[in-house]
Amino acid sequence: MAPLLTKLVTSFLLSTLFFTMVNSEPECRNLRSIISFGDSIADTGNLLSLSDPNDHPQVALPPYGETFFHHPTGRFSNGRLIIDFIAEFLGLPLVPPFYGSQNANFEKGVNFAVGGAAALERSFLEERGIHFPYTNVSLGVQLSSFKESLPKLCGSPSEI
Repeated sequence: MAPLLTKLVTSFLLSTLFFTMVNSEPECRNLRSIISFGDSIADTGNLLSLSDPNDHPQVALPPYGETFFHHPTGRFSNGRLIIDFIAEFLGLPLVPPFYGSQNANFEKGVNFAVGGAAALERSFLEERGIHFPYTNVSLGVQLSSFKESLPKLCGSPSEI
């Protein structure tokens, strides 16, 4: 049930974004950054950064990234992801992964999505007999990381 809920939440968010872009294209051109949450369909390299260097996930190897980047990028694709096309459409740079880039400047956007992430917390799933071995970076963890990074994203406390 967790993967279904994750897909539904992701589909809703993407649908909302596309609906907004279609209905207010001139306003979208005023956007300065993208902040992304999700799982493998939006992960631009977070799972790779969070992984044990001695046991990288499959996205650290070819064919992932071959078509567009010509090397593995941590994206669950051989090229770009939907978030990359959205950034391109809005005239923004590709959205960098948050995890592993703690000292980066995120004025141009940031991506909290992690491959294998669930909408529900791991403890909630395990209490119901659902064991999820891939990652513990649920939507709640991503939102907590976002909240902690607000000073870097906004610049001053008055903007938060």
